[in-house]
Amino acid sequence: MKFTKNHEWIKKEGEYAYIGITDYAQKQLGDIVYVELAEEDLVLQQGDVLCAVESVKTAAEVYMPVSGRVVEANHELEDAPEKLNENPYDAFLAKITMDDESEYDELMTEEEYNKFLESEEE
Repeated sequence: MKFTKNHEWIKKEGEYAYIGITDYAQKQLGDIVYVELAEEDLVLQQGDVLCAVESVKTAAEVYMPVSGRVVEANHELEDAPEKLNENPYDAFLAKITMDDESEYDELMTEEEYNKFLESEEE
């Protein structure tokens, strides 16, 4: 699993990758009440807006950690957006195919992400 400075996670499994928000992100958002999912077959570049998440406090955009094509959106979240709060590392937002594996390799490891969080809190 890799991480971005925008608090997304991405996990490779075979030819696909899953994208979600980190535990830190869901805590900052508070109780999530709505998820605007990405359209399937949408082709996005690294850094493009993938989808949006709304909580009782605010709304936030979720960005593509890597370039690729959305093959599946997690429609389960339409009826149960709170799953992002309950277990953010199991509740993926989108399943994608990646265009460039090197973009994945350049993202932060869990250790690097934790150090990044520590530097943000100082």
